[in-house]
Amino acid sequence: MLFISDRISLSDTEIDMQAIRAQGSGGQNVNKVSTAIHLRFDIRASSLPDFYKERLLALNDYRISKDGVIVIKAQEYNSQEMNRQAALARLANLIREAAVVQKARRPTKPSRSSQQKRLQQKNQRGQIKALRGRVE
Repeated sequence: MLFISDRISLSDTEIDMQAIRAQGSGGQNVNKVSTAIHLRFDIRASSLPDFYKERLLALNDYRISKDGVIVIKAQEYNSQEMNRQAALARLANLIREAAVVQKARRPTKPSRSSQQKRLQQKNQRGQIKALRGRVE
């Protein structure tokens, strides 16, 4: 059972995990033991609320395929169990981040005093640079 929030959780049957051989260097162990985890999670077939599904499918993330399947590969640890926990943590984090609604940006204008300060600073800087010139 993967807990996303206090109300939302995913059962283990919805998350497909396979142990695969890790890439890269790792000594003799890397060729014998399947320590990396390949996690697949189908968004459309899941028990997530519709709000979460829509937000996840709207995300522009390389881990989400066109079919609506989240694919996560965890291989940073030498132990299969640690990689399994890391993959599940990444999945939970992705779902939590998708649920966060950003505040709408309201366009603002710089105040008159801030505009005047900026122009004064520009003028001062220009005078300093002008004084660096040749002395007559």
